[in-house]
Amino acid sequence: MKKLTDPAELSTLLEQVDYIADEGLATVGYLSITLQRPLMVEGDPGTGKTALATALSEALQIPLIRLQCYEGIDAQQALYDWDFARQILHLRTLEASGGEVDAENTEGILYSERFLLARPILRALQKSPAVLLIDEIDRADDEFEALLLEVLSQYQVSIPELGTISATTPPIVVLTSNRTREVHDALKRRCLYHWIDHPDLDREVAIVRARLPEVSERLTRRVVEVVQYLRAENRLIKLPGVAETIDWARAIHELGKDDLNLDTATLTLGALSKYREDTVHLRAVLTEQLAP
Repeated sequence: MKKLTDPAELSTLLEQVDYIADEGLATVGYLSITLQRPLMVEGDPGTGKTALATALSEALQIPLIRLQCYEGIDAQQALYDWDFARQILHLRTLEASGGEVDAENTEGILYSERFLLARPILRALQKSPAVLLIDEIDRADDEFEALLLEVLSQYQVSIPELGTISATTPPIVVLTSNRTREVHDALKRRCLYHWIDHPDLDREVAIVRARLPEVSERLTRRVVEVVQYLRAENRLIKLPGVAETIDWARAIHELGKDDLNLDTATLTLGALSKYREDTVHLRAVLTEQLAP
């Protein structure tokens, strides 16, 4: 993995893979890598939290290993499990061979790395350098947060049957949260923290242009201006994120348009809004803003 010299270099590398980071994000990302500390990023949906981990993987040319969190996730899904089917098959093979089965020796074989199923966290420790994305940690339970404490403190996993497996090189860990609930202080203390806000107009134009170079600059700016107005108005159930801006610009472009008009904007609202109430409000706003 390339050794970084300063935040500006990281910013440049991210820009080369079409991720436009502001100075604050580039700085905390650089510190996370150089200090070998996990990075927790929070923000509204669609602001580029998950995309940051993908961009780091591409920019630094190392694998991305993703763990999607959900309610009820536990060690078997996140850390490791044993290949029960292969263990049974191995036992039956030993019995069919007719030889004497030594219980202690057999148990040692059954609980060896040969039958170990590495889940995302353990796989990241084994394959590092890598980017480990722990996505939407706020969806997981308190117990799962406690499970992460050893991993994020020592970059190791304790397996009773095998011992402790540690990373030779700590992975770059990115945790994301939409803040549907507060993550506990014990986990936050182990991380560097950054809130990713919606970008200003010029940076959002740059982001959309980087992702959709085929879309005209005129259309891109008009789309972003409308989205920025909608966010400032703050009367929607869900404010559109950068992801929705990109989807809306792409949808209008695919219809063969290079500017934003009322008819096209109204027909493509499904790319921007996911709630009926928001769609009704958006139609009224667009009529006011775009009517000839």
